[in-house]
Amino acid sequence: MSRTEPGPARRLTPHAVRFLRGRKRVLALLGAWSLLESAQTFLFGYGVAQSLDRGFLAGQTGTGLLWLAVAAVATLAGGLATRGVFRALADLVEPLRDGLLRRVVTRALREAAADPARADSSAVSRLTHQTELARDSFAGLVLVLRSFVFTAAGALAGLASLAPLLLVVVVPPLVLGLLLFTATLVPMAARQRDFLTADEALATRYGAVAAGLRDVVACGAERRTAAEADGLVDTEVGAARSLARWAAARTLALGVAGQLPVVLLLVASPWLLDRGVTAGALLGALTYLTQSLLPALHTLMSALGTAGTRLLVILDRLVGPGDAGEVGDTGDAAEPAAGKAPPPAPVPTASTAPAVPAVRRESGSRVELRSVTFAYGPGAQPVLRDVGLVVEPGEHLVVVGPSGIGKSTLAALVAGLLAPDEGEVLVDGEPARRLRGLEAGELARRRVLIPQQAYVFTGTLRDNLCYLCPPEPEVPGEAVAASVAAVGLGPLVDRLGGLDAVVDPAALSQGERQLVALGRAHLSPAPLVLLDEATCHLDPVAEARAERAFAARPGTLVVIAHRISSAHRADRVLVMDGARATAGSHRELLAGSALYRDLVGRWHTGRDGGRNGGRDGGQKDGRDGERDLPAGRARSGPPPAVPLSGGGAAPV
Repeated sequence: MSRTEPGPARRLTPHAVRFLRGRKRVLALLGAWSLLESAQTFLFGYGVAQSLDRGFLAGQTGTGLLWLAVAAVATLAGGLATRGVFRALADLVEPLRDGLLRRVVTRALREAAADPARADSSAVSRLTHQTELARDSFAGLVLVLRSFVFTAAGALAGLASLAPLLLVVVVPPLVLGLLLFTATLVPMAARQRDFLTADEALATRYGAVAAGLRDVVACGAERRTAAEADGLVDTEVGAARSLARWAAARTLALGVAGQLPVVLLLVASPWLLDRGVTAGALLGALTYLTQSLLPALHTLMSALGTAGTRLLVILDRLVGPGDAGEVGDTGDAAEPAAGKAPPPAPVPTASTAPAVPAVRRESGSRVELRSVTFAYGPGAQPVLRDVGLVVEPGEHLVVVGPSGIGKSTLAALVAGLLAPDEGEVLVDGEPARRLRGLEAGELARRRVLIPQQAYVFTGTLRDNLCYLCPPEPEVPGEAVAASVAAVGLGPLVDRLGGLDAVVDPAALSQGERQLVALGRAHLSPAPLVLLDEATCHLDPVAEARAERAFAARPGTLVVIAHRISSAHRADRVLVMDGARATAGSHRELLAGSALYRDLVGRWHTGRDGGRNGGRDGGQKDGRDGERDLPAGRARSGPPPAVPLSGGGAAPV
């Protein structure tokens, strides 16, 4: 379909005809009240003309005032007609909204039943904003169209009654302007649709970026993400400019239909007077044009040019392509069409994938915090105070502690997203904050931070996974397959249709998005990986699999724990609270850290009903825990400081 082809109008016409056929009584009532309004238009201009010809110009002041009184009474009658029109309008508009609501709900339920992945929050927007907008726009259009038709009928009848010759001057430019305006409706609807589509795409993109903003910044992908957003902004600006150009054409049509008849009437006044048209008739004609036709035309063109085209686009989206089309869109995707290529082969599982990815990685980065103090603002209580820590290359460190104690702040400092107020944060001997000056590709090759809100963009699954890899040389397929198998992405890849399937971020669950982000980090060449509760939406088994995959991956791993079971898989555990920051092995911390024993004890109490009581600090059979870390102790104000100190175990 071309850009100017009236596809939505053709699709909606059968629905509109059926809707109006079922409401003939309401339409007849609207027509009756509108006839009274048309009579008011006729009497207003006719009374002004007669007051001049039969009254004031003839020396009959009383007659002139009487005819003006007739015009005033006609105006009052028009007010009563408007009241009746609004009463009848409700019987036409409310059924439209009710029908749209039923259709939207039915369509959303059918899509969710056929494919739960297609169910999304856009149905809420359709149920609330879009249906109300359609209702209000439809009501306004009915009022405007009805008013113009009957106002024009009354005005033209008045012109004919005053002097038929007036129609020769007035009607041609009026018809020409209306034809010009009608010619702009279809392309303006197309431009309106383009603008709405571009606006929705931009809003969707901004929503996705906002959800993964920390990930974008951590990966140094600001320029690439901004460039993609700039492209969407340019598309929307282009659509808005095109829409504005057609709005200018609408203004030209309004000038031809509304202003040109007045100019021609004034220019042709001597000619009309020579042919017997009276001065009162000319004044009445000007009254019809300026007080009735011109305002009605202006309202009509404004409403149809904006609300009308918007209503067309919204109704097309709410109604959809038809019930048959909607049903046909689901349920038969499992069988490939004849002549098409077979679906992609399933991604290798852990047993068949290469054991080691073919992407070259360094052995690991050395992370060092030297007397680091950090606070969120000049007058705020420090979140970290005088913290020292060394993470050796290739080490697996898990950070635990109550919620809000500063674990994510620590990860952001190591990633270089935050700068310490005092002290230094070094990665391989270089200030972590200096890494922010690197290009996106080089930064991603130095360290990767995966936060809770995983960032997934619209594109192929392969593009999402290879996002942090160097563009050259191309990432080997066996390396991608190995990372997919390692983090447990295989079922999702199979469901989507292979690595080259296009990913819709809105159709993925939070856990699925986290798996994609974990696969991306696992495939990257970065020697330092920071997982800031990056598995919080996964079940314990999937979380354990992902953490073991990163532990087996060459490089240094720092995990901000979501479950205490993560500590069992670490080389060392860092315990953070308001009084001390202590590092050591699981067994050392059980003996030397009261907070760690408390965290482990709560986990066991929640898991086995207190039978274990937290005495051994973990499951002896090696299975992973199922409880999240408990929330921190109740406290007011900013999180307490984390000073450098020793505990019962090895100091930080």
